[in-house]
Amino acid sequence: MAKKKSKSSRKPSGKTNSKRKFEILEGETIDQCLDRIAKEGYTPIRRTEEPIFEEVNEKGETSYQPVDRTIIFEAVPVKHER
Repeated sequence: MAKKKSKSSRKPSGKTNSKRKFEILEGETIDQCLDRIAKEGYTPIRRTEEPIFEEVNEKGETSYQPVDRTIIFEAVPVKHER
């Protein structure tokens, strides 16, 4: 059976996608990351956590165990009111 192609009814808008992702760096706290986002002129709109897995081989079987996580903020430019 052939895969169906998904049809998107969304049309590209005239705006450029100016969203940016910020990952919390090693040794950095969430507050420090939020300060870094603000200094670069962005406002966070979404926080996501992505697990980091480690491959474990036991008795000839491969399994994946979560060992850590990565926190990523999606941010948009700050709009200045006039």
